Amino acid sequence: MSSSQPFIPSSPISPSAGHLRKSRFTFKHLSQLALSSTTCPLRVIAHIDLDAFYAQCEGIRLGIVEDQPLAVQQWQGLIAINYPARKFGLSRFIDITEAKKLCPTLILQHVATWREGDAKWAYHEEAFAHIATHKVSLDPYRLESRKILACIKDVLPTPPVQRVEKASVDEVFLDLSAQIHAILLERYPEISGPAPYDDPTECLPRPPTTALDWNTDALVDLDTDETEDGDPDWDDIAMLVGSEIVRSVRAAIFERLKYTCSAGIARNKMIAKLGSAHKKPNQQTIVRNRAVQQFMGSFKFTKIRNLGGKLGEDVVAKFGTEEVKELLGVSLPQLKSKLGDDTGSWVYGIIRGEDTSEVNSRTQIKSMLSAKSFRPTINSYDQAVKWLRIFVADIFSRLVEEGVLENKRRPKTINLHHRQGGQMRSRQAPIPSGRPLDENVLFEIAKNLLGQIIVDGRAWPCANLQLSVGGFEDGPTGNRGIGGFLIRGDEAKAMKRDNEDHASDHGDYRAEKRPKNEYGAIQRFLSRQETSHGDSDEDNAPTHPDMDGVRTSSIPPDVSSDAQPFEGHDKPPQSIDSDTYICNDCRKTMPLMQREEHGDWHFAKSIAATDKGDASHQPRSASEARPKARTATKNLGASKVSGDHSLKKVAKGQSRLAFG
Repeated sequence: MSSSQPFIPSSPISPSAGHLRKSRFTFKHLSQLALSSTTCPLRVIAHIDLDAFYAQCEGIRLGIVEDQPLAVQQWQGLIAINYPARKFGLSRFIDITEAKKLCPTLILQHVATWREGDAKWAYHEEAFAHIATHKVSLDPYRLESRKILACIKDVLPTPPVQRVEKASVDEVFLDLSAQIHAILLERYPEISGPAPYDDPTECLPRPPTTALDWNTDALVDLDTDETEDGDPDWDDIAMLVGSEIVRSVRAAIFERLKYTCSAGIARNKMIAKLGSAHKKPNQQTIVRNRAVQQFMGSFKFTKIRNLGGKLGEDVVAKFGTEEVKELLGVSLPQLKSKLGDDTGSWVYGIIRGEDTSEVNSRTQIKSMLSAKSFRPTINSYDQAVKWLRIFVADIFSRLVEEGVLENKRRPKTINLHHRQGGQMRSRQAPIPSGRPLDENVLFEIAKNLLGQIIVDGRAWPCANLQLSVGGFEDGPTGNRGIGGFLIRGDEAKAMKRDNEDHASDHGDYRAEKRPKNEYGAIQRFLSRQETSHGDSDEDNAPTHPDMDGVRTSSIPPDVSSDAQPFEGHDKPPQSIDSDTYICNDCRKTMPLMQREEHGDWHFAKSIAATDKGDASHQPRSASEARPKARTATKNLGASKVSGDHSLKKVAKGQSRLAFG
C-alpha cells in the first residue's frame, strides 16, 4: 500500500551541490609551468642574495663570532660592512678614521693583494700603505662563491629541471617552475590527469587547501582590492612550494658553508630581486601575484634594474617624480609620446611588475680582466712588465678554475689597454690554439702587445694598465688520445695468441703479391673490348685521319648483313628496342647498358691509333688528306654523341702518352 505523504529528503540538496568550484588557471597554464615558460602565470622565480658577502667571507676565514662588528678594507675605504657594524651607522662612504670613531670595537680586514714581483696573492700586513706596489685580489671571494653555487646545485634536482643563473659573485637566480610542477602533481593527484574533454583551456579545480602555512617567511601585504579571506588559488600554492624549496637551499648553505643569505620569491626575476632586499639579513620575502601592485608602489623606480641610469634620470626630468605609485597614473600613450614607443611600453610594463626575462642557466664566464691604476704613475718598461706578470698570474689562476688545464674552456683572444694621460690605446692578439695554454704563453703575448704600444708612440708615464682575455670557447668533448686506441700488456698478448690459434685452425690464407702488369690500363681495356667485339684487326682496318692525325677503325666485318645502314655518322643513335643499342661507328648491336663503355672503347682506340705514329697510314699529300679529314670529322662527331667525349689539341708543355 503506497503512502500518500510526499517524500521529504533527510538532507536538503543545495542548488550548487555537485558543481565543483573552478580555478582561474587552466590545464594549459599547468603544462606551461612544467616547461618553465616565461609567460606562465604560475611561474615561480627566486633570487638568493648573500648577506654582506665579502664581510662574511672574512669573518668565517678569521673565525670571528657573528655579532662582532667587521668591515672589509680596500686601501683607505670600506667595501663591505657586516650587519653588527651597520648598527653603529657605518657605511661604505666613510673612511677608516671615521669608521673607528663610530665603532671602536670594529675589526678591519684588508682584502688580499698581489705584491709586485710575487707569483701568488696573499693577505699582507699594512697592505693599505702600499698602493703603489700592490694590486687588489678578489680571488678569495670568487672561490667561496663557487662553493656556494655548487652547494645550491647539489640541493636542487639535476638539469633540465634545475635552472640556476649566477648573476654576480653573491647573487643567484633560480627558476623553480619545473620542480614545483612535479611536486604539485605528486601532492594533488586531481590535477595530474588529462584535461576534461582533452581541452587544455579547461579550468583546473580549486585547490583543496584553504589555509597556507608560510612558516617564518615575510609576506608582502596584498593589494588594496584583495583580502586574506579568500581561498588560495594555484599561484599561491606554487609560491608556497617555492618558499619551501628556497628555505631548504638556504639551510644547506648555512649548514655546509656557514653563510647566511636572504631570498625573494615572486613570479619573475625583477620582483624576486627587489624581494630579496626587502627583509635582510637571513630572511626570505614572498611577493604573491595578488600583492605585486602594493609591493611595487613602495619603491622609487630608480631602484629597479635598468631604470637607475640615464633612462631613470630622463623619466624623472619628464614626469617630475621617481615614485612608482605616482608614475602608475601616467597612461601608456603619454609614456610613448615622451619616451618613444619601445621605451614607453617597457616602462609601462616594468612599473606594473611585468618581466619575461629568462633565467639563463649558462653561468660560465665570458671574459676575465685584471687591471691596475697607478698612483703614482709608472715610467718604465720594466715596471710595466712586472705588473703584466701579476696580471697574467691573476687571470691564469681563474682560467684554471674554468678548466683550461683539462681543455674544458679556453679564451681565444687577449687584449691590453694602456692609458697615458687622457689617451687610451689598445692592442689585441689571438691566443694560439695548437698548444697547451700556460702562464708563459700569456705573458709573452702580453709583453709583445706592450711593445707594440711603446713603438707606436709616447707611452710614459702610464696611469693605467688592463689585461683581459675573452672569446671563450668550449673544448672538444669525447675525444681520446692515441693511447686510447692502443692495446697493451696482457690484453695485447691474449689477442696475439687468439690470432695465432685462429691461423693454425684455418690455415694461412695470406694472398700472394699480385705481379705487376706490364701493360697500362688502356691496353687492358682495349684488349678486353677487342675480345668482346670479335677480335677485329686494328692494323688491317682502314683509317680516317683528321687534322690532328687521329684515325678510327671502319665498320668491323662481324656486323650483321641484315642491319640497316646509316646514311651518315652524324645522325643520332638508334635502338632496335628499349634494351638494345646500335653503335653509329661500328654498327655493332649490344645491350643498352654497354653503351657508355662501348663509346669509351672507341675513344681510347682513336687515341691509341693516333699515338702509334705509323707513317704508312699518313696521307701523302694535302689534297689526299682533305676528304679523309672530313670523314674523320663526321666519325668524331658521332663518337662524341655516343660516348660524350671530345678530342682536344695538345697544350703547350704537354705530350701525349704512348699507348702502343
